[in-house]
Amino acid sequence: MSDQENKQNKGELIDIKSLIGNADGGDFTLDDILAEYGHPAETSEEPDGFDAEEERFNTIDLSTLTRPAARPAPSSGGKVVAFPGARAAQEEIPPPLEEEGPPLPPEPREEGGNITPLPKRRGGLSALVHDLNRRADDYADHMFEEDESIDKAEVRRLERLIPGTDQEERDGEPQQWRKPKKQEPPPPDVPPQELARRYGKGLKWMRTRALLVFLLALLALIQTLAPAAGLTWLPPLDQPHLQCAVSAALLGLGMLLSVDVLLTGVARACFLKFGMDTVSSLSCLFTLIDGIQLALQEEPPQRLPYSLVCLTGLFFLLHGAYHKKHGLRLSCRTAASASAPYRITLDPGKWNDQDTYCKWSGTQEGYGSQIQADDGAQRIFRRFCPVLAIGDVVFALMASTGGGHPERLVWALSALFTATAAFGGTLVYGRTFHKTARRLAPSGAALAGWPGIAASRRGCCVLLTDGDLFPPGYVELNGYKVIADCPAERVVAYTATLIRDSGSGLTTLFHNQLRSMGGLMRNADNLQSHEGGGLSANIRGDQVLVGSAAFMKLMEIRLPQGLNVKNAVFCAIDGQLAGIFALSYTLPDTVFPALESLMLEKVEPVLATRDFNLIPAMLQQRFKLAAEKMAFPGIERRRELSDPDQEHDGSLTALLCREGLLPYAEAITAAKRLRWAARLGAALCCGGSLLGMALAAYLTSVGASTSLSPLNLLIYMLTWLVPVWFLSGWVHRF
Repeated sequence: MSDQENKQNKGELIDIKSLIGNADGGDFTLDDILAEYGHPAETSEEPDGFDAEEERFNTIDLSTLTRPAARPAPSSGGKVVAFPGARAAQEEIPPPLEEEGPPLPPEPREEGGNITPLPKRRGGLSALVHDLNRRADDYADHMFEEDESIDKAEVRRLERLIPGTDQEERDGEPQQWRKPKKQEPPPPDVPPQELARRYGKGLKWMRTRALLVFLLALLALIQTLAPAAGLTWLPPLDQPHLQCAVSAALLGLGMLLSVDVLLTGVARACFLKFGMDTVSSLSCLFTLIDGIQLALQEEPPQRLPYSLVCLTGLFFLLHGAYHKKHGLRLSCRTAASASAPYRITLDPGKWNDQDTYCKWSGTQEGYGSQIQADDGAQRIFRRFCPVLAIGDVVFALMASTGGGHPERLVWALSALFTATAAFGGTLVYGRTFHKTARRLAPSGAALAGWPGIAASRRGCCVLLTDGDLFPPGYVELNGYKVIADCPAERVVAYTATLIRDSGSGLTTLFHNQLRSMGGLMRNADNLQSHEGGGLSANIRGDQVLVGSAAFMKLMEIRLPQGLNVKNAVFCAIDGQLAGIFALSYTLPDTVFPALESLMLEKVEPVLATRDFNLIPAMLQQRFKLAAEKMAFPGIERRRELSDPDQEHDGSLTALLCREGLLPYAEAITAAKRLRWAARLGAALCCGGSLLGMALAAYLTSVGASTSLSPLNLLIYMLTWLVPVWFLSGWVHRF
């Protein structure tokens, strides 16, 4: 190193020491440091002619905004890119030695030399200045956000609710897919209108028949209670043979009134699809034979047949079948009310490798096939009831022939099958489904049968779009202001074009405003969606930016001082602010209970919004929604999740005939609760039938006909019916 260079370095060290000599004293302020290095803290001098422009910005009167008219509908298009020019607040700070330092005075050139001086390394004070500059830039990024008084802790919490913070967590190991079970061929896909007519036929007559069977059961109850109360029948009704004949006649009449459901149970047995209605049919058959035997035997009978229990079971069998048929009719009518309804499907692994509910426009295809499928209770009974039937026959043979009393065979069969024919067999799903359909019909939702309901066990997430949170009519354009020296039609057309191509929920709103002005949409090139909350494109040689106030600030577009618009769309043309569109967002009252019901069912909302104003921080501040409990993917992933052309699962959960979040959330909640109630109710029925078979097997083996009387058996059967009845009436209360 030459002597001249050594002298130069020593001079520089002396200058640096003089600069940092008082640093330990803490006398430096941010303004002093920035002023020393040529970076003002708040404002900087503007070029000549800017004062007039700034004065024009400051005097904008938003009360003079032009009033528009309009309302929204989504479309898609464009390409998604990462936001250019991200702030230093979102980047890691490199080591100070590798960063570019502040500008220094140029070195005097030696004559005859053409030497370019090397950049100087940044010292400790330079690193401090750089950090302060970074914090100042971070503060400037939030200058034009909503002016609401919140504490610093709240600010830090809300700063975490920025786009792209929710990332999908992929498991290292691939998901293990189970081998699909062999499925039966689905029923034919009949249109919902035709199915509604089918289910409506004979519905009133079925209800009437159920009431008549109930009256027969009351007569059988009076016949049973009279001797227990010490009453005697007048001759010739006091004869035991005649009493058994009357009891058998009441049962026979009840079976004639219920012949359709009894034949259905027998038909199921022929196709090896045993159900609780099959067990009920066999119990009525054996009880009728037992009553006839008692009426025809020579010795006076010491007991009555189980006609009372069988008639009560027939009433609940008809009552449950009526509820199911009525619920299916109501659901099909709701599904048929819209030719192009929304479809709710559970797409496997859609978000974060979890099955996610999606709502998308489609047709009624597949609904008629799914609604006719066997329900969950029938599928459980189909596996359990054959075991019950075999057990009843085996125990009856053991109690009669096996015990040396073959004359007890018919009585044992009657007692065992009656004790295992649960009263809630058809109420488990029929009554529950009917009440759920009545709850969903006013909202325009219709569950698509058990296949979609059964899959609800895997549903952990639900996608929410712009229209789910703010349906048409809940976002209004309060007015707009054209600032640049260009026609208003041009500014509105540019803004409407970018919003349309982005697929935002504001599309219809701006399209209607443009149409009222007699303007036309433009063709945009190189549309890009930015993470900062805005759009960019080229239109007829103009560089157009559309987005929120924060996006304009990030793109270094100067905004009017003192601007107090909470929600607005800004348009900039060629780097100059061209227009401001003031928006009014009104959150429907149904959003809060809908989100609450989803979260109670442990279904996580995933915001797949395209409106750049709908971010978690805005929903949290303006509408007090629990945005921290919602997932908010990055812009690219949000566009993928809300793509109307994406593939969906073929199995339906429900059809929706109305806009908004309420029918969407109610259909998901109802499917989950109905699945749980059907399975729990079927399990209770199976448990009661199994215990009843065990008790009846023991009592018949010892010949305890008095303990196994019709009244005692009725009380036992009603005891197991109570929880099923209340369960079916509770599911729809959400």
